[in-house]
Amino acid sequence: MYIPRLHPDTVEEIKQRVDIYDVISEHVVLRRRGKDFVGLCPFHEEKTPSFTVSSSKQMYYCFGCQAGGNAIKFLMDLHKHSFSEVVLDLARRYQVPVQTLEPEHRQEFSRQLSERSQLYEILASASAFYQHALKQSQGKLALEYLREKRQLTDETIGQFNLGYAPAGWETLYRYLVEDKRYPVQLVEKAGLIKPRKESTGYYDVFRDRIIIPIHDMMGRAIAFGGRSLGDEQPKYLNSPETELFQKGKTLFALHQAKAGISQLDQAVVVEGYFDAIALHAAGINNVVASLGTALSLEQVRLVLRYSDSKQLILNFDADKAGTIAAERAIGEIANLAYKGEVQLKILNLPDGKDADEYLLARSPEDYRQLLASAPLWLDWQIQQIVKNRDLKQATDFQQVSQQLVKLLKNIENSDTLNYYVSHCAEILALGDARLLPLRVENLITQIAPQNSYSSPSAYLPRPKQPRIASQLFTQESKKTTPTLEKSLLEQAEALLLRIYLHCPEQRQFITDALEERDLQFSLSHHRFLWQQILEISSVPLEHELISTVQDRFLEFPEEIELVSHLFHLNEKSQKEILRTPQVVQAAIACMERVLREKRYRHFLELWQQTDPEQEPERWQSYYQAFYAEKQRLQELDRQRLFSLPELL
Repeated sequence: MYIPRLHPDTVEEIKQRVDIYDVISEHVVLRRRGKDFVGLCPFHEEKTPSFTVSSSKQMYYCFGCQAGGNAIKFLMDLHKHSFSEVVLDLARRYQVPVQTLEPEHRQEFSRQLSERSQLYEILASASAFYQHALKQSQGKLALEYLREKRQLTDETIGQFNLGYAPAGWETLYRYLVEDKRYPVQLVEKAGLIKPRKESTGYYDVFRDRIIIPIHDMMGRAIAFGGRSLGDEQPKYLNSPETELFQKGKTLFALHQAKAGISQLDQAVVVEGYFDAIALHAAGINNVVASLGTALSLEQVRLVLRYSDSKQLILNFDADKAGTIAAERAIGEIANLAYKGEVQLKILNLPDGKDADEYLLARSPEDYRQLLASAPLWLDWQIQQIVKNRDLKQATDFQQVSQQLVKLLKNIENSDTLNYYVSHCAEILALGDARLLPLRVENLITQIAPQNSYSSPSAYLPRPKQPRIASQLFTQESKKTTPTLEKSLLEQAEALLLRIYLHCPEQRQFITDALEERDLQFSLSHHRFLWQQILEISSVPLEHELISTVQDRFLEFPEEIELVSHLFHLNEKSQKEILRTPQVVQAAIACMERVLREKRYRHFLELWQQTDPEQEPERWQSYYQAFYAEKQRLQELDRQRLFSLPELL
């Protein structure tokens, strides 16, 4: 959907309505520390909280990865949405009227905005229709199934908005299109009906099925799952992917489970809708379900936002299909687990039962005990490798040994590796203590890194040095390498911009100094930030300038990532700007020095390439030019007084 530029009044009203704590606490477990809140950063993996939220400033900042901004920026980065998409979502949530700056696009934009809102409305109407149908005579068998076969109470049925899709081909179509007067194209876009292939008209996607609504994080229906009552295949049918629903980015019941995950510091993922529903009904409310597809890395990161310890338990069926599903899920998050960034465990219930079946015969406490004793994923994988293998047979022994080595090679933590080498050696020793040292040695030999050899580049001839006119000036030209030059420039420009943002009394001095020396910010992200600053009219308080600049940057997510750290001061940077006049002088001198260094090398190269006998005047001109630049470089070094790296 094309979204025209939003009016500043709309953005400002949303900023006034939104509370950053309310927004972030939906995604991050926050704990009060003084007047602020802290939690684990959702933008990078960490074990010690470095993510802070300030209610007074309505800003967040991570001292680990330098992510920072306001509530709008947080949602943009978290969901990978554009500035306008986030503002529109917040406008809907807080019922703020939306204005745009492009009159020629307003009509189309209003149409698209209305269309998205109507999709939510259509899905909500469909959900209500299905719930109503469940309580009618046509839904009798479906209700009996839920109450008797699944043993769900009416309270649980209502909690999950379970319903029934009547058997007719056009029942929902007639209700939504003919009775409710929703546009047929939008009902199709919502994934509820499909056009007939051999004739005109439409037919319902779900027919004679129990309906399980799928909700987003705000509790809005975005899709449905349907379970057949008879032998119709597939047994489970999901809505097609739509503008509102993507299977790989959604987890069933997460909007209901996030509080339980935060409280228990643990997330449980099951395969089926009814597994999750049964566990919630039993009071185990930290459970979500995948949607019939392999668990994606994005889904894992989504659910782990609510767990400080990043503990995840996969409870897939113990049959062959469930084992394959668990292995596929592990494949997505294996790298995180090998690094210890996820505490991954695997739970297979006794007798190959799923969670729903298990709870019909056992108590919720029994299930909790199984969760507590669930093996770590490495132990589970080792169990799968040796399962149904006779290690006394040479072929099985060799295959098991190779698979164990392959598993061990991926373990990065040395302590963990040592433990599992010993564990695997015990398995391969078959209880014979005399064989244990040999098995350990064999495993270590196979998983140890290969001997290092000299790089092939060491045997290649060195490139010839370019012809030079003077050894003296050649040495001079090598004093500042391009890498050091860029580093110096990065530090100088960043420091100057930080001072401008946080020290209002220095702004005029900085502007005058840059104009006097005809200097511009060379690095593109710094230049872009400076352009935004210059376009903003002067404001008396520095936090107003910072807030305004950040708001402008929300429409440019790639650029803001490179400069977001400049909007915040930690203890070190606060000390740095105490010597503001000297720091400004040093930074500006460094910026000019980099410029002069480029000019110096340019004229030196021209001088070296000029033949003094054939072009004596040009040769002399280039000599004077690079010598003048050299003199200016020495003067700038004196102006700096102290080196910039000492400050940074």
